[in-house]
Amino acid sequence: MEGQGTQQTGKKVIFSGIQPSGTLTLGNYLGAIRNWKQLEDEYQCIYSVVDLHAITVRQEPAQLRRRCTELMAIYLAAGLNPEKTLIYCQSHVPAHAELAWILGCYTYLGELQRMTQYKDKAQKHAANLNAGLLTYPVLMAADILLYQADLVPIGADQKQHLELTRDIAIRFNGAYGDTFVVPDGYFPKVGARIRSLQEPARKMSKSDPEDTYIALLDTPEAIRRKFKRAVTDSEASVRFDPEGKPGVSNLMSILGAITGDSMEKIEADFAGQGYGAFKTAVADAVVAELEPIQNEHRRLMADKAYIETIMRASAERASAIAARTMRKVRRKVGLAPFSL
Repeated sequence: MEGQGTQQTGKKVIFSGIQPSGTLTLGNYLGAIRNWKQLEDEYQCIYSVVDLHAITVRQEPAQLRRRCTELMAIYLAAGLNPEKTLIYCQSHVPAHAELAWILGCYTYLGELQRMTQYKDKAQKHAANLNAGLLTYPVLMAADILLYQADLVPIGADQKQHLELTRDIAIRFNGAYGDTFVVPDGYFPKVGARIRSLQEPARKMSKSDPEDTYIALLDTPEAIRRKFKRAVTDSEASVRFDPEGKPGVSNLMSILGAITGDSMEKIEADFAGQGYGAFKTAVADAVVAELEPIQNEHRRLMADKAYIETIMRASAERASAIAARTMRKVRRKVGLAPFSL
């Protein structure tokens, strides 16, 4: 089925979202946000601050509200154009929750119980094993299908969620005729899978101890300190070998993602120099990359009225798109028509 966005603009629709919980990391930036800017002209891009997802884990309310504003500011500071790209707050569009309920009635309990992330979260949050942790993937499916997204940027840990979204869409379409676009995964040509600075076998995560990740808003001093302490090995040779030298290879990947240099060039540039000079160069590159974003973020956060204006206008645009889908869904499942 052709997406509504495709029909209206001639462009395929891309949807993605980031939770406003914790601190955004260098991994979030290099693996996602920086690439989003490059998609604005080719695709109809819709990026959400998914705050409803965040509350599956208990949040401090004032802090969550502040983080929603901060994340919107980061989207803007990273260069996303709110006139080209729809960037909005998930909870500002009630249709997300409405569609999630409807789709939940077309999702089997066994499907949700088999989700790997549910099993992991059930272990981590045993004292707060709420229904939201189980039905989280249905809300994710609603996020995507509500905007008739053709493509969803995903990493390896999200493949299972996208597969479930596709299954739900196909099941609903099979029952009622073409209603939803069946989305595909989007795998960017340029990207980086950034690992933990202390445990490079794991991806960089904002839920880990602070010294294991670079936060997008870390000071230059903090960035340099964290890279200085980053795990390497005893060989003192800058060589790309993810299996044998995961720490060094991670630092090389970070440097290459920022500079565009190949692993071979980085190896040649630092041949015989040891890890001290190499870590300093990686830190300097990251500081230079993040500095303009941090400066713009500070400027935007000092003008919260502007951010709120963007959020209101974006919510209206998102709600208009969502309403088209919901009118169709309500009619197909037989809900009583109404108008305000």
